[in-house]
Amino acid sequence: MDTLKNVTLEDIQASFSLLREMKKTFATRGWFPATSGNLSIRIKPGLEIFAITSSGKDKSMDTPEDFLIIDVQGKPLTTTALKPSAETLIHTAVYESIPDCEAVFHVHTVPNNLISELYGDEGEVIFKGQELIKAFDLWEQDASISIPIVENFADIPKLAAEIKKSLKFEVPGVLIRNHGIYVWGDSDFSAKRHLEAFEFLFDYHIRLLSIQRKVMVPSRKTGQKKSIDKGIV
Repeated sequence: MDTLKNVTLEDIQASFSLLREMKKTFATRGWFPATSGNLSIRIKPGLEIFAITSSGKDKSMDTPEDFLIIDVQGKPLTTTALKPSAETLIHTAVYESIPDCEAVFHVHTVPNNLISELYGDEGEVIFKGQELIKAFDLWEQDASISIPIVENFADIPKLAAEIKKSLKFEVPGVLIRNHGIYVWGDSDFSAKRHLEAFEFLFDYHIRLLSIQRKVMVPSRKTGQKKSIDKGIV
């Protein structure tokens, strides 16, 4: 098992600095309401040592207690009174499942909650023909992307297991119904790009529905489309 002997103080400081910048960027956008959300990054490529946000902190503030170091089981690697995010097991499940994953970000927004509820019964939401799909390295004409949606289990090990089962290597994200989204990437930059693209797609779709009278949602079980009234309010 990797230990702190495998990393330098400079490695840790650099990771904390990257997370601090991401935290500031997302907090400014209102993506961390009521201390929600969490961020993590692999401290050094090839090592199972991660920096992660600590639990219960106001992410619009910067403090010396914002981050800590954990192993792939989610256990702190230093003596600390801080607790890692309550959903640390989800982060470690992603790192274990996606070999080139270097960063995992989780935010709660109104658009991603609405999308996850609208399409939760279908278990996925599909976007097609949108320019921002290129952010996922999908360049063909009329490309599409299908984002899995899992139920929001209060039991975190169960939720982590469900997310692990739903992961697709070609889709760097998963929605949790009425909860939020987890995204990842092979760098902090790519994870940020994926998150911004997903949130754009969600926001666009919600705004489009707000000016349409009805939306036709295909049933996952029958294949037939069901009409849901989404009139302007």
